Amino acid sequence: MPRFSIVIAAYGNAEYLPACLESVRSQDYADWEAIVVVDASPDDCLQIAQGYAQDDDRFVVIGKSVNEGLHLARKTGVKACEGDFVTFLDADDELCPGVLSALAGVSEQTNADVVHFGIVCEDGEKSNGMAAGFEKWANHDAPNLTRYDALQTVFDPSFGYKRDWNAHHRLYRASLLKAAYARMTGARLERAEDGYEYLVVASLMQTEITRNDIVGYKYFIGRGVTSGDMLSVESFGRSARQIRDCYDAAISYAQSMGDEVVLSCAKGFKARVIYSLANEWFERVSDADKLVAADVAYDAVDAVEFAAHVHRFVRDRAYALLQAGDVDAMRASDVAAWYAKAKELLGKGASESPTYREYYLAARNHMADVRHAIQRADWDAQRVRIFVSAHKNVDLFDGNVLQPVQVGAAAAGQRFDWALHDDEGDNISELNPQYCELTAQYWAWKNVDAEYYGFCHYRRYFDFSDTEHEENEFGEVIDEFIDSASQKRYRLDDESIRAAVQGYDVITTRTQDIRRYMDEEATLRSQYDAAPKLFVEDLDRVMEILVRRHPDYQQDVQTFLAGHTGRFCNMFIMHREVFQEYCAWLFPILEEFTTTADMSLYTKEGLRTPGHLSERLLNVFLLHHERVGAGWKMKELQCVHLNQPDFHYEPEMVLPEGDFRPVIPVAFAADNNYVPMLTTTMYSMMANASNEYRYEVVVLQKDIAYENRVLMTDFFASRFDNVSIQFCDVSRLVSQYDLTTNNPHISVETYYRFLIQKLMPYYDKVLYLDSDLIVKGDVSELFNVELGDNLLAAVRDIDFLGNVNMQDGQRAKYTREVLGMHDPYAYFQAGVLALNTRAMRELHPIEKWLEFASDDRFIYNDQDVLNAHCEGRVTYLPYDWNVMIDCANRIANVFSHAPAAVFDAFNDSRGHEKIVHYAGFEKPWKMTNCDRFELYWEYARDTPFRERLMALLWKASMPAPAVPPSAIDDHECAVSDDSPLRKIIDPIAPFGTARREVLKSIGRAVQGKK
Repeated sequence: MPRFSIVIAAYGNAEYLPACLESVRSQDYADWEAIVVVDASPDDCLQIAQGYAQDDDRFVVIGKSVNEGLHLARKTGVKACEGDFVTFLDADDELCPGVLSALAGVSEQTNADVVHFGIVCEDGEKSNGMAAGFEKWANHDAPNLTRYDALQTVFDPSFGYKRDWNAHHRLYRASLLKAAYARMTGARLERAEDGYEYLVVASLMQTEITRNDIVGYKYFIGRGVTSGDMLSVESFGRSARQIRDCYDAAISYAQSMGDEVVLSCAKGFKARVIYSLANEWFERVSDADKLVAADVAYDAVDAVEFAAHVHRFVRDRAYALLQAGDVDAMRASDVAAWYAKAKELLGKGASESPTYREYYLAARNHMADVRHAIQRADWDAQRVRIFVSAHKNVDLFDGNVLQPVQVGAAAAGQRFDWALHDDEGDNISELNPQYCELTAQYWAWKNVDAEYYGFCHYRRYFDFSDTEHEENEFGEVIDEFIDSASQKRYRLDDESIRAAVQGYDVITTRTQDIRRYMDEEATLRSQYDAAPKLFVEDLDRVMEILVRRHPDYQQDVQTFLAGHTGRFCNMFIMHREVFQEYCAWLFPILEEFTTTADMSLYTKEGLRTPGHLSERLLNVFLLHHERVGAGWKMKELQCVHLNQPDFHYEPEMVLPEGDFRPVIPVAFAADNNYVPMLTTTMYSMMANASNEYRYEVVVLQKDIAYENRVLMTDFFASRFDNVSIQFCDVSRLVSQYDLTTNNPHISVETYYRFLIQKLMPYYDKVLYLDSDLIVKGDVSELFNVELGDNLLAAVRDIDFLGNVNMQDGQRAKYTREVLGMHDPYAYFQAGVLALNTRAMRELHPIEKWLEFASDDRFIYNDQDVLNAHCEGRVTYLPYDWNVMIDCANRIANVFSHAPAAVFDAFNDSRGHEKIVHYAGFEKPWKMTNCDRFELYWEYARDTPFRERLMALLWKASMPAPAVPPSAIDDHECAVSDDSPLRKIIDPIAPFGTARREVLKSIGRAVQGKK
């Protein structure tokens, strides 16, 4: 029995195999055998090996008729070994002279199972100079390692992957190696097979020592592989699948071991090989193929892990672009497409991955900087620049001519990355409380070089169209939203603006006659005097300063103050020369006024006096140049006032630091009046939800008051560490559709569920819940219902099915003829839904869904739409998940007409409801005899809106007073002793408490009592 067995797997290495075998034969230590496994190589490897075996019987050749890959070649070789110790040698590498002698001495001196010895690396033809770096890493010194030490040093990312997992340059005790390979998979493994093999070996060994001073292995990097060649998508996909097979085998083995350390290391191995695969994608896949190759990788390996590294490359590439400052290179780069591709995984488990989150957040920040750099360059390149003053987050029109400027940026709590800033360069940003949007004007004067300078306001724009639009009495065209429709209507695109401006020296808003909304004797001076928080003395004083500085303006000042027409809103567009002249004239006047005026006791509006004065000074400036014949070509345009300019936030994935629990997205729809009910439903949901998940709640709304949003957010944050709430204003989205309901107990908010697929694009699955529910079950169970390719999961609507079975046949006819359903008994109730938003996006865009919903033939509107278009693709839930209350005795009158099996299932569910649905006109905040009334108030009484709900209940429950309140001398009892309201009030407002006094006041108020 030889001391050493050397296993050599050969395939396609005929060019290098002789040198490899010669390095073994020339060893000065003779007690060895070399097991050469020729893996059905298409070249001369078998003949070469057999030639050596004929000359030296220490060479044992095993020739395979079918190629099975490197792992199975090694497995075959190990099985054939007869030596006490085994080492591996790749057929394109060599052993260094004297290594076996050195290892023989070590093997006699130690009981270690594995000896890690030194390696010398040489660059092959396609190694790209990697030898020195790899040699340093592979020769990393380490103390003697126990089993867990070795596993964690090699595979655990928290240990830094400090040691290699290569099969070669290690000497193994043969008994250990044979036992390990016997436990390994018999499947073909390549690319990362040695990592899997070492994981199994290390999990079974006791110790590994390091003797890197014995430099025994000569590794030719790049030899026999194509590490420098570009990969086709097909080749890259093959590599990805090979890597997946290796880490799957490692994880499967670790799971069979039942050892948490081994399993953790197997997962670390998976992370590391995907990291290497991603590097290969970046370095060896052409940019033209990268997106397709990424999709291939998503299908082949752990998509989230791979996408994390795409974000890593986005981060690095974006940073390099920013450092170079080459905007043209930023435009030409594919980095934005990479970012979008990696972001596709955000809602598909990615938020649960620390690696993904780390790289995504860094990539997101750098990409934002790249976009801003490009946008800034685009703005700077415009010869017509119209600056839109804004102090808050607002919607913007598309284009480059209209350029937002954050005013008062120097003192702002938040710096808007989507805007220019009035505190850059020479500026007076800190004077914004007094100067208003003039700080943007000053900044542009001092820092911007353009042919035309224009100024407007985030809610007021010029109308550049040729259409005459209706104005209000103040001369404004009133519209609602900043969107593509209004941009088209008022020609607020770059091309139209440039065409409208070209050739003019000054453009202003239309001259307005203040007598349209004031009395016939009104003058511009009396208009200023009528402002409740301004002082006409300030107007007089600034005009005195103007006349003293510019005596030739005296006539123009008098004309203006005594006149009744002016150009308002401080909006204008001026050619460069006019603008420079105007600013050089205006700002010294205002500076003198502000430095000599005492405004220390003015109101906030009063402090804005310089801004108000500048609007008047603009008129005087223009009057003067018109009078003296400056020859300016001037034009007036209508002013458009947009009522809802505030930014319409679309929900974003919330990524709380350190919280990697799986996410369950839940959508609600409500208006401001329904906030107490919404809060109660949400509270019941969270009170019974698993703490193993995070819940991202998105409330689709258009009028929920800021105070209510804050109250809700604070309430839930104080009680639950696993819920976030975002309020999404959908008014702009739904304004373009005629959405009404044919049921008085259903609000228009019910249509908002169609918006979920657009507003939550990063999720493929979302829960939708009505706001008149009590959730007793764990919604994580509902969320985890398997949908497959179905569009949604829901409960059959027993109310509808009961009506279908009515003798008149009207509902059955409606279902078939109007809804077009083949099976009326497939109709579901839409108040509790698990939505396959991915499949719904593929079926119809939201515009189509809302178009369907506009059909006034439908009884239940949105619910009918879903049933009509989802039939055949519904997963039906047990009735427990949507148990409707017995409103107006409908269980007996309607539900009992449903098929017997359905009726029995519904009745059974009332004994173990997971969700109670207060559908219908009987509501527990309106009547005390409502079914499941007590259950509702178990949760409602704990919310911050309990008093509001109580007021609604009182108002709905109490009869009108028999006598007018003035006829009653003393306080009356707000609630009688036998009132059913007692069971709600007494637990939450005991006698003698301040809360009881509040509730008594509410009760008396709604009843008209004293």
